[in-house]
Amino acid sequence: MTTLVFGHKSPDTDSTGSPILWAWYLNEIKGQEAEPVLLGEPNTEAAFLLRKWDLPKPRIIADVADGQPCVVVDTNNPAELPANINGADVQAIIDHHKLVGGLETKGPIDITIRPLACTATIMLDLMGEDAEKLPDWAKATALTCILSDTLEFRSPTTTAHDRATAERLAADLGLSIPDYAAEMFAAKSDVSAFSDAELLRMDSKEYEVGGKKFRVSVLETTAPAIVLDRKASLMESMTQVAAEDGVDQVLLFVVDILNEEATLLVPNDLVRTVAEKSFGASVAGDTVVLPGIMSRKKQIIPALAI
Repeated sequence: MTTLVFGHKSPDTDSTGSPILWAWYLNEIKGQEAEPVLLGEPNTEAAFLLRKWDLPKPRIIADVADGQPCVVVDTNNPAELPANINGADVQAIIDHHKLVGGLETKGPIDITIRPLACTATIMLDLMGEDAEKLPDWAKATALTCILSDTLEFRSPTTTAHDRATAERLAADLGLSIPDYAAEMFAAKSDVSAFSDAELLRMDSKEYEVGGKKFRVSVLETTAPAIVLDRKASLMESMTQVAAEDGVDQVLLFVVDILNEEATLLVPNDLVRTVAEKSFGASVAGDTVVLPGIMSRKKQIIPALAI
């Protein structure tokens, strides 16, 4: 049976590119039939990756069948995975997030969770010398994932190893990292075609803090005004999205990549309390700027308090 390789729901660049990378490795190096799939539509930057390197968009699946062989990448959180994930035959997990718990497997499996900025970096390490056999499109996929997850090395999650790996890939491809990253971020910033609800879910994860369930949404952009000009309608849509998704509140952080800061939309007293207790912010209006805040994984989630 074909092994399905997938990342988390609301797939970003890493959760789109890393399944493609690992499926290549299983197919071409390990001789194991594998298929990359997605758990939703890729975001604008991930769509740019597919378009730029002429890659077919992996098919989107809603769930997995009992006994379906699969490899989970870029997450280990059951809330971000298909509803029947514990009924599937999970064969491996490759990730760079904290261990959440809740996944059950049919037997012992390979689990690799490393404190690096990007799943693609880990994958190239696991491939070892076989990584030298990567075709250019696969090297470009890995490079795009790393530049995305590190925000071109601006994110505090960036390690020297992520950077060295990206620089090696760029050299192999003859690409200028600043030029290519600017092209990526321009694609990521073009969100004009998306509804408010789609924006709020585009790059989001669910977390519970102090008995409250939050959908923590992050929009990374080089043009924050495009999003912030829609703040009134976005805040109105938060109520509907929260009700539909079974959470108490949507938190939207608009990350300004170039100025290295985040703006949090503050629609009510609950979010005002979150801003004040989590980040020591003083909130005067319906937004608050959080200097230096770039990473949901390293700076936002660990700090959340109510």
